[in-house]
Amino acid sequence: MRLLILGGSGFLGQVIVDSALAQNHEVTLFHRGQLDPTGRPEVETLLGDRDGDLALLAGHKWDAAIDTCGYIPRLVRDAAVVLADAVDHYTFLSTVNVYAVPTPKTVDEDAPLDLGDASPEELSYGPLKALCEQAATQAMNGRALNIRPGLIVGPGDRSDRFTYWPWRIARGKEVLAPGDPLARVQFIDVRDLAVWTLQAIEQQLTGPYNAVGPALPISMENVLACCLDQIGGDASLTWVSEEFLLANGVVPYTEMPLWRSAGAADFSRIDSSRAIAAGLTLRPLAETVLDTLFWAQTRPENYHWTSGMRPEREADLLAQWQKGS
Repeated sequence: MRLLILGGSGFLGQVIVDSALAQNHEVTLFHRGQLDPTGRPEVETLLGDRDGDLALLAGHKWDAAIDTCGYIPRLVRDAAVVLADAVDHYTFLSTVNVYAVPTPKTVDEDAPLDLGDASPEELSYGPLKALCEQAATQAMNGRALNIRPGLIVGPGDRSDRFTYWPWRIARGKEVLAPGDPLARVQFIDVRDLAVWTLQAIEQQLTGPYNAVGPALPISMENVLACCLDQIGGDASLTWVSEEFLLANGVVPYTEMPLWRSAGAADFSRIDSSRAIAAGLTLRPLAETVLDTLFWAQTRPENYHWTSGMRPEREADLLAQWQKGS
């Protein structure tokens, strides 16, 4: 296939490019050159901003376009309009955050969307992505695939929202584990998402598809137990209550990756059976854990973590917890 990738220099985009090249697809990237200013010699690169430089796409033809970075509905619409006659298929990488605040029940693709009730300039991430989906679908006359992943993890993920845990377990000693051990968590390995995105394009799938794993429901306890089992060492878990964490100002999901407080929106019951039936395969958690750790260990020692708890902060909280228990 001849593929145009809008973006393509970020975390997911780079893995999609790698997967496409491994399958002998021809790839063109359209991006601003900020994350990958030197470009990739094995792909064609068009440097430009989607807000004003879409004319650079004129006169080209591709089999499909993959929009990895759309966020503003107006800009997604403009790109899809320009490409409507240049591509046969348009894939928009969306998010599970498009759904209205989920109930404890499983959320499939027919669940209500959160379209917001403000002007686009004031909307939050989820409603903006939902409107982007609608813009792409309308501009492409239904020839759009809207993939809704949850948290994307794996080697190369600089958000550290999963990377923290394999790395922290590998450091050993007493590990602060947050909240309810049985709280459900969901995420998808970036490599699984990239491979299936290309498969879905080849199948000419359209409409919405959730893309979240693992294949079977898992808990926070399962994730950390897998890290302990695969990594080994002398790490031990100390489970600390949600009440204590919140009372001490611990920030869910960023300072304590994967942990959401009980009152937060819960996106841990997303049903991906439609994508699985269409070929999505999800690798074992152990593989993601080890590969993520190996990648994290290649980073410099002075790397500034985007998410996760500072060692001295963790030690202080553990000391307070032990003193009070």
